[in-house]
Amino acid sequence: MTTTTTREPAAPDSRTPGRAARILADRRLPVLVTAGLFLVMYAIGLSRYQNYGFAETQVFLNLFIDNSYLLVAAVGATFVILSGGIDLSVGSVIGFTTMFTAWLVEKQGLPIVVVIPMALAVGAFGGYLMGYVIQNFEIQPFIVTLAGLFLFRGLCLVISKESISITDSTVSSMAQAQISLGGGFLSVGAVVSLVVLGVAFYVLHHTRFGRRVYAIGGNEQSALLMGLPQGGTKIAVYTVSGFCSALAGLLFALYIQSGDPLHATGLELDAIAAVVIGGTLLTGGSGYVVGTLFGVLVLGLIKSLIQFEGTLSSWWTKIATGVLLCAFILVQRTMTSRRSP
Repeated sequence: MTTTTTREPAAPDSRTPGRAARILADRRLPVLVTAGLFLVMYAIGLSRYQNYGFAETQVFLNLFIDNSYLLVAAVGATFVILSGGIDLSVGSVIGFTTMFTAWLVEKQGLPIVVVIPMALAVGAFGGYLMGYVIQNFEIQPFIVTLAGLFLFRGLCLVISKESISITDSTVSSMAQAQISLGGGFLSVGAVVSLVVLGVAFYVLHHTRFGRRVYAIGGNEQSALLMGLPQGGTKIAVYTVSGFCSALAGLLFALYIQSGDPLHATGLELDAIAAVVIGGTLLTGGSGYVVGTLFGVLVLGLIKSLIQFEGTLSSWWTKIATGVLLCAFILVQRTMTSRRSP
C-alpha cells in the first residue's frame, strides 16, 4: 500500500525582495520621480495658464535662460556631494566673480576676453585651496567651505561696497546674443550651461575620475583599500566646484550686467536643493547629473508658475522648495534603508 504525502507550499523567502522593494532600491528612481514631477507641474501650467501664453516654446526655453547660472553652480555642487562632501562657498564665489569681473572691466579697462580666464582661475584656485585644507588637515568640509563663504563675501566688499554696472559693449553684445531654435531662442549663458552639463555627464559616467568620485562617496574606506587616489580626487572635486561657481558668476554677471557685493546671497542653498531634489544622496555615492538638471528645472518652473499666477508672493518659491526638499530627503531615507542588508 502506497501512501502519498502532500507538501505544504513553501513559505516565501523573506530575503527575496518584492517588486516594491526592488523599485525602491533602484538608483534611477529619484531621477525618474523628479522628471515625473516636472512633467506633472508643466502639465498643470499648460492647463491652468493656456490663455496666458504658457504653452509658447519660449516660456519653456526661458527656464534654461533664467536658470543657466544656477545649473552650472549645481553641476559643480553635484561633484562635491557625490564625493560625500558639501560646498557652502558657492554663492559667495559667484558674488565675488561678478564684482571681480565688473571691477576689471569697468574700473581697470580690461577686455572681457582677458577677464574671463582670470575669473575662472581665481574660482578654481579657491576651490583647490579648500579641497587641500579638507584633505590634508582632515577638517570637515562644512567648516572649511563656510570659511570660504565668509572669505569670498568679504573680498566682494574689499573691491567695492557699491554695485558696479557693466556698460562694456562686448558684454552687452554677449548678453543680448540669441541662438535661434524652433519657435524660440536660447541665450549664450543657457548654451554654456548645457555644454557644462554634457561635459559633467561624460566625466562622471565615462571616465576613471567619475568612477573614483562615486567610489569615494559610496564608501571612503573601501575606496582607500582599493588603492584609489583619494586625496587627489577630493581636492579635484572642490576645484571643479570652484571653477563651476566662477563660471556661474560670469553667467550671472552676463545675465544681470552688474557686480554687487550681495549678488547670489544664499544661492549655495538653491544649488544644494537642486542637487538633492534631482536625486543625489547627501551622503554621497549615488546620483546622476541629469537629475540635477531636472532639479533646477523644477525650481525654475515653480518660479514661473508663481509669476503666471500673479497673486502669490515670491516667498512661496522658498516654501515650495522647502516642502520638496523635505519630501525628497524622506525618499532618500527610504531608499537607503531598503538598500541596507
